Amino acid sequence: MSKILIVGGTGLTGAHSALHLSKAGHKVTLMSRSNPAIECLKGFDHIAGNYSQDEFSPSDFSGFDSMVFAAGADIRQFNPTEDEAEFYERVNIRGVPRFFEIARDAGISRTVYIGTFYPQAAPETIDRSIYVRSRYLADEALRGLNSDDFTVCSLNAPFILGYVPGMDLPHLAAIVQYAAGRLEGLPIVAPGGGVNHISSKSMSEAIEGALHRGEGGKAYLVGDENLSWKDYLQMYFEEVGNPTDLEVSEQEHPLFPDVMLYAGRNKFVSYEPDNGALNYSRNNIRATVAEVVKAYL
Repeated sequence: MSKILIVGGTGLTGAHSALHLSKAGHKVTLMSRSNPAIECLKGFDHIAGNYSQDEFSPSDFSGFDSMVFAAGADIRQFNPTEDEAEFYERVNIRGVPRFFEIARDAGISRTVYIGTFYPQAAPETIDRSIYVRSRYLADEALRGLNSDDFTVCSLNAPFILGYVPGMDLPHLAAIVQYAAGRLEGLPIVAPGGGVNHISSKSMSEAIEGALHRGEGGKAYLVGDENLSWKDYLQMYFEEVGNPTDLEVSEQEHPLFPDVMLYAGRNKFVSYEPDNGALNYSRNNIRATVAEVVKAYL
């Protein structure tokens, strides 16, 4: 049994992996800014704190064998009153590697960083997007800390789709309501382009594989299915009982705004995921959409 610290443990990826790893027999502790609010997470030990703001020392994390870091900042945490470049410099480029140094000095021997797929799947976005560049530089820096005594690898993931009982995921809930015809005034169309998707089930299995067998210093490009936005959205329409052949619009879609599409509107980012030693399951998207619809309809 390993003692695992999950940073960002109350978000979708962190919470799902906590439940998965706990079921596999590991002792899991969550770290997040606030105490777990949903019932299924309340039984876990918890450390309150913000990795990019609070002052931690190695003694705060002594006793853990492994760490999963699922807390890298993105647009959801960005305050528009702050300079964007300075924000991502502080929280990602400097904040993430500094936190990994604390983990190393605490004696944690294996770490897994959850990053983004853009630098590997669409490298042109590194220079185009301040956010993508910050995640790229954080990933490069923390994997540079890898050593014989401190194993560091990253899992660079695409759009992650999943559900944890009791967790409020507004974007997925909105897609379900949209497919059910409950969001009046929105055009019933699909955006152009598409991306790779991965389910939380596959992601949690990949995390477990990386903790056990991940190659130190390696950036794994993980994923599951390459889907156009039309194919992806139509799954929701079918699951709510409202099958629709969606027209594709090149205009900005209200549920998939340009600000969240770092490769650009109408672009398709597809690739064959790196699985190998991680040994996670595939083809889970349809079943996960059904699970999300059941939760939010």
